[in-house]
Amino acid sequence: MKVSVLSSGSKGNSCFIKENDTEILIDLGTTSSYIEKNLESLNTNPKNIKAIILTHTHVDHTNALKVFTKKYNTKVYLTKPMYKELNINLPNYEFIDKEINIENLKIIPFKTSHDVADSNGYVIESKDKSIVYVTDTGYINVKNYDLLKNRDLYVFESNHDINLLMENPKYPYHIKQRILGDKGHLSNNDSSTYLKKLAGNKTKHIVLAHLSEENNTEELAIKTLKDKNISDCEILVAKQNEKTELIEV
Repeated sequence: MKVSVLSSGSKGNSCFIKENDTEILIDLGTTSSYIEKNLESLNTNPKNIKAIILTHTHVDHTNALKVFTKKYNTKVYLTKPMYKELNINLPNYEFIDKEINIENLKIIPFKTSHDVADSNGYVIESKDKSIVYVTDTGYINVKNYDLLKNRDLYVFESNHDINLLMENPKYPYHIKQRILGDKGHLSNNDSSTYLKKLAGNKTKHIVLAHLSEENNTEELAIKTLKDKNISDCEILVAKQNEKTELIEV
């Protein structure tokens, strides 16, 4: 499998995954033109995308959905509560409540915790390789640990540094509490604590995702992770307006 995070942050999120001729996207934030441009730079024709898998309905994960799906008729996979909350006339969609197969890829959903009607993370498998994708959650339920352990690549939220968030005068107290709460976002410390438990000897890549532009830095996110002695794999940080390299799993 090959993976590139096309965009990650509060202004838009999308991730490209490819296995042979099977190409999918997780989420479709930012704009359709941005997504198209970045897919083409990866030698991928947007019309060949087999599926868009939604994590949840917030606009930074769905902003380009209406334009892109109208243009390419790409099938969208989402849950019934997501569909109801999204309130968009999708031309081609399918509800997802258990694992599905999209040609060469097996997609296994698991529940996350965010302030929306419904939200998922995903494990993507092909042959003996696998990816975990999890952003926009206040915590990870212990019942999912076995599913998430010892995967080849993790795209994992590391949204904020707690001290930077609490000291930020632009954020009112109730917003800070929302971010820190069980339906908010994972901090650097949360992310590193979970990854310490989940990453294993198979793990070769970690991509830290959804970093806050105001309440985090790449250096702090990486340092917090490395302080947990997670250093035997490549650590990357996904950016808001620049895709990551195409990572081969």
